[in-house]
Amino acid sequence: MAISQQFLNPTLFKSLASTNKNSPTPFFRLKSTSTTFNFKPLTSSSSATIITRAAASSSDSGESKSRETFHGLCFVLKDNIDTDQIIPAEYGTLIPSIPEDREKLGSFALNGLPKLYNERFVEPGEMKSKYSVIIGGDNFGCGSSREHAPVCLGAAGAKAVVAESYARIFFRNCVATGEIFPLESEVRICDECKTGDVVTIEHKEDGSSLLINHTTRKEYKLKPLGDAGPVIDAGGIFAYARKAGMIPSASSA
Repeated sequence: MAISQQFLNPTLFKSLASTNKNSPTPFFRLKSTSTTFNFKPLTSSSSATIITRAAASSSDSGESKSRETFHGLCFVLKDNIDTDQIIPAEYGTLIPSIPEDREKLGSFALNGLPKLYNERFVEPGEMKSKYSVIIGGDNFGCGSSREHAPVCLGAAGAKAVVAESYARIFFRNCVATGEIFPLESEVRICDECKTGDVVTIEHKEDGSSLLINHTTRKEYKLKPLGDAGPVIDAGGIFAYARKAGMIPSASSA
């Protein structure tokens, strides 16, 4: 299937066309092996060390927020989780830049899941989720282009999604907002993990990551994020551009 380069934005992405098994309508899945980015790790002028998100502890669970290690409970989903299931359209009027609205977005994260999922990602009456890692199947984040999808997951306290493949626009929104790390698995992890398993994601020096399921005592190698990693580390595309001197800082604007 031929697609115009203008539609795919050749500077940032190349897409793999596929066909949904349940629908004749084509959709597009982003594979990390076919992704092209031109972003480079940010370095400080004084120490020439890579600028990453500072390690911090969650007040609720004590989980690390640094890229090197994510640790906590996992929430397991299957294939074709769309943006309406991640955040129903009725909450699209909430504005992420307003702290109160952002908190509400987090409380509604994955509120549109079908009833076959017995567990709630965010318990009723709570604003944060107890699950720090989301594990999904194929074509995660398909549907609309709303940035509210990755924002609500980050606002709920999730640090990373590990999926078999991603919808192109969801992956791109994760990078642009810097809300959550979209990591790609080499095998179908969602069939081997269960909601509530204790997992750790460790970042390796070669750019790859390792998911360790402490409950099942199994380990899974994850694919590198490539040059998208430093953008998410910086907190999103605008934060990256400011730190790299591409655009004026917020204080000087």
